[in-house]
Amino acid sequence: MTITERSTSTAGSRRYELTQWERRFIGGHVLIAIIALGIGSLIGPLQALEYSNVDLYQYLEPILQSYYQGLTLHGVLNALVWTTFFIVGFTTFTTIVGLRRPLSHPRINLAGFITMIIGLLMAAVPMLLDQATVLYTFYPPLEASWAFYMGLTLVVVGSWIEGVGFYLTLRAWRQDNRGVRSPFIALGGVINAAMWQIATLGVAVEMLTMLIPWSLGLTDGTDPSLARTYFWFTGHPLVYFWLLPAYVSWYGMLPKQAGGKLFSDSLARLAFWMFLIVSVPVGFHHQFVDPGVPQIWKWIHAALTYSVFFPSMITAFTVIASLEYAARQRGGSGLIGWVRALPWNDPSVTTQLLAGILFMFGGIGGLTNASYNINLVIHNTAWVPGHFHLTVATAVTLSFIGITYWMVPHLTGKQLWGRRTALVQAWTWFVGMVIFSNAMHMLGLLGAPRRTPLGEAPYVPDEWNGHLLRVSIGGTILLVSVILYLLVMYKTVRGPKAAAEDVPEVPIAESLRHPQLTPVWLDRFKPWLIAAAVLLVLAYGPPLVDQLLNMDYNAPGTDFVPW
Repeated sequence: MTITERSTSTAGSRRYELTQWERRFIGGHVLIAIIALGIGSLIGPLQALEYSNVDLYQYLEPILQSYYQGLTLHGVLNALVWTTFFIVGFTTFTTIVGLRRPLSHPRINLAGFITMIIGLLMAAVPMLLDQATVLYTFYPPLEASWAFYMGLTLVVVGSWIEGVGFYLTLRAWRQDNRGVRSPFIALGGVINAAMWQIATLGVAVEMLTMLIPWSLGLTDGTDPSLARTYFWFTGHPLVYFWLLPAYVSWYGMLPKQAGGKLFSDSLARLAFWMFLIVSVPVGFHHQFVDPGVPQIWKWIHAALTYSVFFPSMITAFTVIASLEYAARQRGGSGLIGWVRALPWNDPSVTTQLLAGILFMFGGIGGLTNASYNINLVIHNTAWVPGHFHLTVATAVTLSFIGITYWMVPHLTGKQLWGRRTALVQAWTWFVGMVIFSNAMHMLGLLGAPRRTPLGEAPYVPDEWNGHLLRVSIGGTILLVSVILYLLVMYKTVRGPKAAAEDVPEVPIAESLRHPQLTPVWLDRFKPWLIAAAVLLVLAYGPPLVDQLLNMDYNAPGTDFVPW
């Protein structure tokens, strides 16, 4: 059998051969994701340059008609489309390869994928026609076309359907392997899918009971306060929906790529289960200034937000320990000197290492966002997108880029084109993001508002000017990095088939202790789902009931006209 017919994945001592259909199915998700990333990232620098009063939108009419239309496209394509399609595709891959078996109900997953594509096309049309300039948070009373709301709903529903397919495949595997611990990379993906299905209940209710009927003219107005509660029910766990697939790679693949093993299979599973429990009931820390939420519930959600720090610290410890073990196996030594022994010449490893370094600063900044009093200093300032770009735009996106540096060659049976170019891409992203995000954080501390074309604002003080320039410089460097990434992917896919031994294998890390020694309670869904449901009811039940009893759909719709 030749590489042109099948792609071979290695897991332990057994091999699973991806079928042609599986490779195309997974590749279809990844292709749409990369296209979304490319378009959204090409728009992003328009915002960054505007900070220095360089307005390129005037040259792009009628394709892009305003700063806010561009900002909406940038946010939706990069934060929602790129991430969701890649995550579902990557989870399909880890489920199949991790369990070493095909999807148990591939038609379910195919139906989910088709639903996601239909939703994407429906949402894209009004965004391109400037009929959905409501930013990625789509807060009412800003009003978009019904097709935008329906399209995003279908993207979420499609991801739900595919999540069911993942769970059914894991259940079938467990029926055939009773008493055996589920492979971590497969279990991690299914846990993330379960968390996603719980988290998106908020935005689903918002769409079905408020925004879609309103946009169709069936209701006269909305309740913005209730809508924000629905959105942030989903909005913060959305961050962990993005992060957990990166963690699957950091825990279950990166140690293998670095030449080592996973430090603790038990800690990896514990961290994922803790994220399932505590990532959803924290939404009110995004609503500290909302008058419709009682202060006591804001404080409770602030405390719960701090609890997310514990699985994050478990992740930091376990991943760093795994990397240190790998580096010392490669001859590294010293308290910190072992870092030099990591394979920095491997673009897939380098991108994920740099993503992790910047994410440490993003995590620290997140503690500021969660603090009930300190948050008031940076709320709705440029600090927030600065933080956002260290999390989803670096920890998540740069990790996903690193994953594609081995996964796309594996799926296509080709070698990665331009390894040096890929390394330059990783470092330019790192440097550009350091400049960009630091400037945004500084502007936030100085009181610069977010979501504002500051280049046109008449109130900009002189002390902001240097930081505004650095935003533009960082954004331009990031544009170069994105172009390099798209070039590497294009040349790789268009390149010639490689010999079987030159095609990257799937880097599945073994654990230092055999997974069968992992406690059985770390391999069971029931207790963790019950705990998640109980905490969710306690944290959201009373305030949400109060808002529902006092809701008033009295806010009419408006277009995005800031002046």
